Amino acid sequence: MNKVLLIPDSFKGTMSSSEICAIMEKSIHAYYPKANVISIPVADGGEGSVDSFLSAVGGKKVWISVKGPYFQDVQSFYGVLPDNTAVVEMAAAAGLPLVGDDRHVEKATTYGVGQLIEHAAKSGCKKIIVGLGGSATNDGGVGAAAALGICFKNYAEKTFVPVGETLCDIASIDISGLTPVLKGVEFITMCDIDNPLCGAQGASAVFGPQKGAGEAMVKILDQNLNHLATVVKKDLGKDILDLAGSGAAGGMGGGMVAFLGSKLQMGIDTVLDTVHFDSLLDGADMVLTGEGKIDFQSLRGKVVIGVARRTKEKKIPLIAIVGDIGDHIEAVYNEGVSAIFSINRIAVPFEQAKLRCKTDLSLTMDNLLRFMSLTD
Repeated sequence: MNKVLLIPDSFKGTMSSSEICAIMEKSIHAYYPKANVISIPVADGGEGSVDSFLSAVGGKKVWISVKGPYFQDVQSFYGVLPDNTAVVEMAAAAGLPLVGDDRHVEKATTYGVGQLIEHAAKSGCKKIIVGLGGSATNDGGVGAAAALGICFKNYAEKTFVPVGETLCDIASIDISGLTPVLKGVEFITMCDIDNPLCGAQGASAVFGPQKGAGEAMVKILDQNLNHLATVVKKDLGKDILDLAGSGAAGGMGGGMVAFLGSKLQMGIDTVLDTVHFDSLLDGADMVLTGEGKIDFQSLRGKVVIGVARRTKEKKIPLIAIVGDIGDHIEAVYNEGVSAIFSINRIAVPFEQAKLRCKTDLSLTMDNLLRFMSLTD
């Protein structure tokens, strides 16, 4: 074996993508010391996305002070890749870790995310990837839009920066003041969910409670996002209400489309394109991927399937190393997965299994490579 690509997702709550890559690489080199092992830690758009991209392709982290979820000053950052693409993770300016247990989603803003975007554009980045995930907000991205010069006026014709509880006060939206540094900038928004903006599967109902919204507030936030969509359609001519992914990160998915003309794209496709995965596949003998659990939901286009579809085109074997295997996953083989191996070696509850997951991953890799080396 001469060349192997490693591109696993994290095993949520147990191992990061980078940790998994390190364990896999060590196991491979124990049997194939001269193998060229290329590790590509996967970013899903949430917290840690910038670090994952920088680890995968190199680049630098830029630190600046921006407004946090409650308009307080916070130290934040974005990444700049070698090709001058910027990577912004909204969690770095509007994430749940920045509010701790003080969760008032109705008052939270994405203003700081807009400041990160503006700084990246002023620094000369002509392509900006915005990762959605882990947000403390439900403002439909209007905070970020306001930071970038878009004007929101209430019914008294006064300009203001709306938050989740005041979206209902928006009477008009004027994008003529959008900062000119964004002219010619390409936006790609990493979005791994397909929730619409409103309704039972919308941003407020599905994600509001984990951000501090009670039942009554969820209804208000949902109505307010619906109102925002109505004004967006009236003033900007864009329909984001039922757009798949519009409800991501408190409606930030819809906001990126409405205010910045962004493309919404599955996180894994963004990663694969950014690291030039198709080119890296040339000459590869095998690709190893994985996730915490492979099940029927994996077929919606998460990491394993996203990678498998690319390897299938080039007829390169793909092995998925996973924490657990669910029922009814046979369709993944048609997508390009060659084989699946679970690292679970003994039947124990997850709370016990996660304590030994790194050792179990190493042992599973050793078992697989021991067999493979016999067939060479």
